[in-house]
Amino acid sequence: MSEFVEGFDEMSHIGPAVTVFGSARTKPRDKYYKATVDLSRRLAENNYAVITGGGPGIMEAANKGAAEGGGKSVGLNIKLPFEQCGNPYSNISVDFHYFFARKVCLAKYSSAFVYMPGGFGTMDEFFEILTLVQTRKVPRFPLICFGRSYWSGLLKWANGTLKRGKYISPEDTDLVTITDSPAKAVKIINDFHAKTGDQTTPPSAFA
Repeated sequence: MSEFVEGFDEMSHIGPAVTVFGSARTKPRDKYYKATVDLSRRLAENNYAVITGGGPGIMEAANKGAAEGGGKSVGLNIKLPFEQCGNPYSNISVDFHYFFARKVCLAKYSSAFVYMPGGFGTMDEFFEILTLVQTRKVPRFPLICFGRSYWSGLLKWANGTLKRGKYISPEDTDLVTITDSPAKAVKIINDFHAKTGDQTTPPSAFA
């Protein structure tokens, strides 16, 4: 409970925000690391706070870009005994012991989500938020999958297997946008905010 209280108190002042997910294993030379820095810098320059899990890889890249853009760079770090330590680019940092409390804060204060290539953790966050949007527990926030070569196979499978088997509605895959362009990702988010204003997540979704 104390982690929720601390997290909610710290996060309630950040304003419009975008959460960026992706692999902790991505290296600075990787094209997706560089694209994440670029994207997050653009987000900061458009007055969005950038939220990450606070660790290395894509999380570090996103926090770095946000800091370089002069914006709020939020790192929600998880305390693990041997795996993750916080990156140095967060100018707002909250430490969590429990994954579930951290996951709530990663989702509750954002009105757009960007998914860079990643592993099981990234997939977990992707399908969790996608399910909330699909079931209308949260508004139809932009869900942007960055990297066509990485994400296209998943969407092809969803269209060919889930949709064909009627496990999802025909329009459900339209909830996701795939792009390789940081500029396009930012435009999608800007267009959403221009249309809806400062829309926030309904309290019932994460209460």
